[in-house]
Amino acid sequence: MLNENIKAIRKSKGLSQAELAIKLNVVRQTISKWEQGLSVPDSDMLISLSEVLETPVGTLLGETVAEPKVDDLKAISEKREIINLQLARRKTARRKAFHWSLILLCAVIVTISAVLIELNSSYLGWNYSAPETAVAGVTLHAFEWLFIRAAPITLIGAIVGIFLTREKDKLA
Repeated sequence: MLNENIKAIRKSKGLSQAELAIKLNVVRQTISKWEQGLSVPDSDMLISLSEVLETPVGTLLGETVAEPKVDDLKAISEKREIINLQLARRKTARRKAFHWSLILLCAVIVTISAVLIELNSSYLGWNYSAPETAVAGVTLHAFEWLFIRAAPITLIGAIVGIFLTREKDKLA
């Protein structure tokens, strides 16, 4: 009874003997012997086995566990298909969000560049004797200095990202 239950539950969890053996830190042959009824796990190993298989010890020792039927496998297959479709939709939504974020980033870079060009570094003509003016001028100068160096690289990266994340034409 124990041997049949171990085998049925292992299969229902989609585990091979080797995978179960790795999780229990035993060799595959040990699992095979348990399933053939040639040996039985000790009490500590039985507890570990129940934890790995997420099954109560009583179930392992109790009545025979029926192997999944074809209808059960069909239901599982349908659920997996639904999950795969949901994951595909989520991936598509993330890709679209990232794509539009890159487009927005390009627009922001172009807008800030236009504003900086229009201002023409007007802070250079300010009177820096007042501390507030000095702080504001240095801050604007630092921003402009960093922006002018980082914007071209960021813009090129965003444009490349836009082309890499665009939706491919679907063949009819």
